[in-house]
Amino acid sequence: MMMQCSWKSVVLLALASVAIQYTAIRTLSSTSYLLCPAPSNSSPAPFSADPAYERDDQRCEEYPSNSSRRLQVLLLTTTRCGSTFIGQLLNQHPDVFYLFEPLYHVQMSIVPRIHLPSERQLMLGASRDLLWSLFQCDLYALESYLRPAPSRHMLDTMFRHSASRVLCQEPVCPAFRANDTWEEWQCKKKCLPLNLTTASQVCREKPYVAMKTVRVPVVGDLRPLLEDPRLNIKVIQLVRDPRGILSSRIDTFRDLYRLWGIWQATGRRPHTLETRQFSTICDDFFSSVSTALSRPAWLKGRYMLVRYEDLSRRPLEKTRQIYEFLGLRMTASVETWIQANTRGTSEAQAKDKYGTTRDSAANAESWRLKLPFDMVEYCQGVCQRAMRQLGYRDAHSADQLKDMNTSLVQDKTFLPFL
Repeated sequence: MMMQCSWKSVVLLALASVAIQYTAIRTLSSTSYLLCPAPSNSSPAPFSADPAYERDDQRCEEYPSNSSRRLQVLLLTTTRCGSTFIGQLLNQHPDVFYLFEPLYHVQMSIVPRIHLPSERQLMLGASRDLLWSLFQCDLYALESYLRPAPSRHMLDTMFRHSASRVLCQEPVCPAFRANDTWEEWQCKKKCLPLNLTTASQVCREKPYVAMKTVRVPVVGDLRPLLEDPRLNIKVIQLVRDPRGILSSRIDTFRDLYRLWGIWQATGRRPHTLETRQFSTICDDFFSSVSTALSRPAWLKGRYMLVRYEDLSRRPLEKTRQIYEFLGLRMTASVETWIQANTRGTSEAQAKDKYGTTRDSAANAESWRLKLPFDMVEYCQGVCQRAMRQLGYRDAHSADQLKDMNTSLVQDKTFLPFL
């Protein structure tokens, strides 16, 4: 008699297999993750129960808490929120070593498509481990998540490595001189394989290490990293009107958001629509921002909230505020880059949906001309808490939705938590 397995059993077996793979990756990782006690009387909880990652007070003494040490910057956001642009604002500065979405490799090697909360937690543990290593300029930690494994620390492929200026210049990429104009498409051709040894050395020479990620759900998930005295992290959380995020995802991820696209095109909501794709955005925003607005001690001096719409309308002003929060000096080259990348055309944006060149002010609320009112009304119901918290107004009729003379974004100031 053949045994019949329920779908729950199949899911549990799959998760067990993934967990074994993740444990093996961590065991083979080149850097031992050892948690230190926080400077206060209370210590952060360890990331896992694995004895290999327990605190080691002797090693912790090698990493004194010192505000003059290298600053690590994490841009925390979700997909289609404008993070590529704000990441490039950091990437343009000569003092910054920037990596574009390094956690992509963690997700692809462990849980390519995250559906269940348990899968999300599994991804989160591995993500924090890798962030810890990369913030310490241990780029070899990436090798554990790449298949086939690199030879002699030379990477034949790395997700969007060409989005980082420092990886497309000497000495990491001898094909480009220091004063050459950086172009991402040229870097893709000329700067592989990537020498991780040289890149790690360059990272250690920079006073700032910055990364962006769309794969950490909320700021509370970063608490163990923020409380580790060996790190000196500041978090910039980028948010956007959830209705605008949905519109952009429908346009960009057409297969994944196919049913939403049908609703947009026909005005009729499909019966089999998976609404969690959208509701998760709002739940994560509300949870994360609520944590930050409660002003916990572990975030003091380390958190800044930025709305995409404010950055789009006043890019130079908001960039100056971001730089001031990080202690970066504004340069003429950064100002020139901002002007060149916020006055683009809709045609330029259509050619490269992952690029940065666009008419930023016009793009901020362009979703209003694309989504039908019933879809917008549904989104407003699901996202009511997050939208009110972040200062996004409801559209109460189709006419109001299409009236571009009236903004649906309230004037609202979010000061850094200092």
